[in-house]
Amino acid sequence: MPRLTRILSLLPFILPGFLPASPSLDHARQARALLGDATWSRVVRIENANRSSVYPSELYALVFELGGLLWFYTDADGTQSLSLHRHRLAAEKANLAPLLQAIEPGFVVHEIVPEEQARPLVVAEAPPNACLLESHALLRRRQAEGEPILHARLLSYYIPQRRAGHTVLYYETPRGAFVIDPDRPRKRVHVRKAAHDDPRTLAEAIRPRLQISGARWIPASAAPGETRLATAGSPLKRAWLQQERGPD
Repeated sequence: MPRLTRILSLLPFILPGFLPASPSLDHARQARALLGDATWSRVVRIENANRSSVYPSELYALVFELGGLLWFYTDADGTQSLSLHRHRLAAEKANLAPLLQAIEPGFVVHEIVPEEQARPLVVAEAPPNACLLESHALLRRRQAEGEPILHARLLSYYIPQRRAGHTVLYYETPRGAFVIDPDRPRKRVHVRKAAHDDPRTLAEAIRPRLQISGARWIPASAAPGETRLATAGSPLKRAWLQQERGPD
């Protein structure tokens, strides 16, 4: 009996390590894996005090840096801009509270998940609503395979009938310009030069059967020493990024 009592007393310390993580934590971990170690990112646990919010009372999100801005991913509604200003990355990373509350005033408490708990336990398929992250991962994969990428950026576009936008990878090589949709990662679409500069023209070219309500470029970042990538075209506006939840 004393032995059984001792075993039972240890259970509260043993069992938590074996309990399944919340889905949003698993998805935030997987999102971080898509970005890779070369991109700054943090998994964040958030408490939401707004009971009428679209977000649950507790959630996990991924905050990451891309193209000189901070971004915010959740499995509920994809990726959106987190930065409130340009050229203030260090200050914004050091104080996430006002940025999070600009997305949802109920985000009154947050904490950075420790590094050892922020890594995915098992490599799995991409998390929900992660097309922006998947597009970034496609770029990294192309670079790792040695494709001579001269210029790359992400294209996000919106469709009126859908709640969120969609993001694809656009890149140029000596052989021409191409688009890869993370929903069809094995299909590379060659695009004509005339469609390169205007994001909406390009979105309409690759999705001719859809009504495109808006499109924007998002800068793509590479690890130091990898293929040089171009900067973004038009500056991103937070209002545009939040007019519809997304891009996923």
